[in-house]
Amino acid sequence: MQVDLLAFGAHPDDVELGCGGTLLNYIAQGNSVAIVDLTQGELGTRGTLAIRKQESINAAKILGITDRKNLTFKDALFKEDEQHQLKIIEIIRYYKPKIVLTPAIYDRHPDHGKANRLITNACFYAGLKNIKSSFEGNEQEAWRPNVVYHYIQAINMKEDFVIDISNVMDKKMEAILAYKSQFYDANSKEPATYISNPEFLDFVKARAVDMGHRIQVKYGEGFVKSRSIGLSDIGNLI
Repeated sequence: MQVDLLAFGAHPDDVELGCGGTLLNYIAQGNSVAIVDLTQGELGTRGTLAIRKQESINAAKILGITDRKNLTFKDALFKEDEQHQLKIIEIIRYYKPKIVLTPAIYDRHPDHGKANRLITNACFYAGLKNIKSSFEGNEQEAWRPNVVYHYIQAINMKEDFVIDISNVMDKKMEAILAYKSQFYDANSKEPATYISNPEFLDFVKARAVDMGHRIQVKYGEGFVKSRSIGLSDIGNLI
């Protein structure tokens, strides 16, 4: 399977929160997108594994993505080691994406920055032919994505570019709210968390407004780059 864009999350719902609007825009343009979650979020305070799995399936349907996989790394306990690196190399070579989106370079949750480093390094290593890998019994060829970008999560940081998501903001919020166990529910008896606070969804919307304001549109999503962005036509800038 080959997709145009591969988005990684450390946990189910990371992608929807960080770059769901960008995925919706890209899919609407006729491109294919897959999501890979590193963990099942099993150490999260709210919800069960079964609930969170179904929620990720529901969110994927709302986004209209081509495929979604979970690598079942141990939540909070996965490491930056050879075993985990090879798993990500395998998945990059399986999907052969042109663009890879990763969690934030650093963030409130340590898994986000750790996942960023694993994925960013794997995007380079996946292009080395002398690193051998296989997926579902099939030997793989080397593959390196054209670009790697990092979405912004809880901690605000200076973005390198912003994607206009004004036309898909409502759909992005619908995909986020597919994770009913994780966000505010007045009837829930589960313990409160950072993201189940009713103000958290206001923060998500406010961040989108702030990013949009920076490029003079209603809503936006910001990204940090790994290397300089090249354009063949200055007219592509807005």
